[in-house]
Amino acid sequence: MSILSDDTILSALDMGELEIEPFNNDNLTPNGYDLTIKEIEIPNHTKTSDGEIIIPSGKRFAISTKERIACGSNICAQLWLRTSWARKGIACSFGKIDSGFDGTLTLLGFNSGEDDVLIRTGETFAQIVFEMMSGPAASLYSERSGNYQNQKGITWSKK
Repeated sequence: MSILSDDTILSALDMGELEIEPFNNDNLTPNGYDLTIKEIEIPNHTKTSDGEIIIPSGKRFAISTKERIACGSNICAQLWLRTSWARKGIACSFGKIDSGFDGTLTLLGFNSGEDDVLIRTGETFAQIVFEMMSGPAASLYSERSGNYQNQKGITWSKK
């Protein structure tokens, strides 16, 4: 696998092998794309899609990306928390984005720090790094489990 550079990401978008909607050129990084917060939710507590939420120390939360991501049969991706959030005590565990996935992303986090952390919609939260696979997948995400295919907004576990 090889990581796609900024120019290769733009080429993949032009050729329809990858989709990022909406696309903001300011979010393009040398080797990825910064994802923007659309919605924030603390389970059984509070939720917003236009504003801010304070994440208390020791609380878990979910974020939905503004961007819809669609990976073609030759592209998968990995997610990385922006270090500015990690420095505030936010910890996240991310999975791989399979080839054939299409939808917004639900990112789960935990405030492991001692202080409350303010999170606002419209801020960037994670970087998605796209990878070119050694060949096209024989069976895409949509054809295998597809549990979160076409999701919009925060989606908690379906199992």
